[in-house]
Amino acid sequence: MTMTGSAVPFTTTVGAECEMLKMFIGLLERERQLLLAGSVDDLPQLVEEKNGLARQLADLGKRRNHILAGAGWHGETAELEGWLQSQPTESSAIALWSTLRLLAAQARDLNLANGELIRVRLQHNSLALETLLGHAGTPKLYGSDGQSRQHGVGRISFSV
Repeated sequence: MTMTGSAVPFTTTVGAECEMLKMFIGLLERERQLLLAGSVDDLPQLVEEKNGLARQLADLGKRRNHILAGAGWHGETAELEGWLQSQPTESSAIALWSTLRLLAAQARDLNLANGELIRVRLQHNSLALETLLGHAGTPKLYGSDGQSRQHGVGRISFSV
């Protein structure tokens, strides 16, 4: 079976995925700038936008896979470009698929980098919180009863 009848829906769907991925990458870049600047107040709204786009991208991916299955494609997604080249379809399908893969890789890399920024920020905040609460690096002291006591906790003894 060829993609002749399905080329238009495929290229339309992949084209829509490309445009949506560009918007998603824009949000990831904005997220990166906010994280680097320490401006976390705008992150909840941005995360909502990202989640909405991610749902739409997932729906388009399902639609694309349905179109491909209807055209007789049952292989691995990574091998799709070779299969597309063997089909008597528009060359734009191959170019769009290639663009989609590049954009998806860019989005994945940005998302991983942002995740690392968030991890480092959380680690920093955790250490700062431990310091503020007096737990970071505070040695445990033991009283005459053998029970551990935090430094600075308890009564003061003036006896020698």
